[in-house]
Amino acid sequence: MGGSFATISIEQRGEVDILTLNRPDRLNAFTLPMIAELLAYFGGVGSSSARVVILRGAGRAFCAGMDLDREGRSDDKIPQLMEIQQSLSSIVLAMRRCPQPIVSLLHGAAAGGGFALALATDVRLAAPDLRLIPSFVHIGLSGCDVGTSYFLPRLVGRSLAAEILMTGRTLAADRALRAGLVSDIVPAEDMLEAGMAIAADMLRASPMGLRMTKDVLNLNEDAASLEVAVAIENRTQVLLGQTMDLKEGIAAFREKRVPAYMGR
Repeated sequence: MGGSFATISIEQRGEVDILTLNRPDRLNAFTLPMIAELLAYFGGVGSSSARVVILRGAGRAFCAGMDLDREGRSDDKIPQLMEIQQSLSSIVLAMRRCPQPIVSLLHGAAAGGGFALALATDVRLAAPDLRLIPSFVHIGLSGCDVGTSYFLPRLVGRSLAAEILMTGRTLAADRALRAGLVSDIVPAEDMLEAGMAIAADMLRASPMGLRMTKDVLNLNEDAASLEVAVAIENRTQVLLGQTMDLKEGIAAFREKRVPAYMGR
């Protein structure tokens, strides 16, 4: 899904889309046009040929959150502010709904809405200079915004989530790694290579197998019980057991070769 965008760029490498937030002069801060372009991309990527998305930021930072010099001024009326708020939060909903796993490459500041954007991805890699900045509570807002109150407790537990969101304390890369917020710390110059390596391993799965893994993980985050989670897993495995790709995967395993999946 190449598209023509002004505030983001899309590079296609085989079955991987590399999405770059591209306002480096403003630390990739959100504007209404950027929000609209991210919604357009994540809303349409499900029908594209991409099987994995890598998300990163151009320049010195991943994303500095909302561009407060451009959008959402305090003299705006509540209906206008609500429209901006709902548009921004719709991005994380679209990211979770899109079938592709999203791998984020985080460097510099990931602040406010940029912090929330990172939490909505499936796999997060950190550069050594990463600073996760939950800044909402520092500017007179609730610390709970753009899905942070949903994602963060599930990632790090209630106590640490409360500390982060109530204090607005910055998390450096090493603490983010210890807390399980990121999978690894990678030298900045190696981040794209590391992200592509994760994508390559994901692409070894069958198209439906990879897609359904993300789907089941999302569903079972809110499973009411182990029984419910297992029931969803069982139905998924039986469904995938009827695909031609399962037969190809078993044959390739026995023949010690790379599977030629067809997505059916």
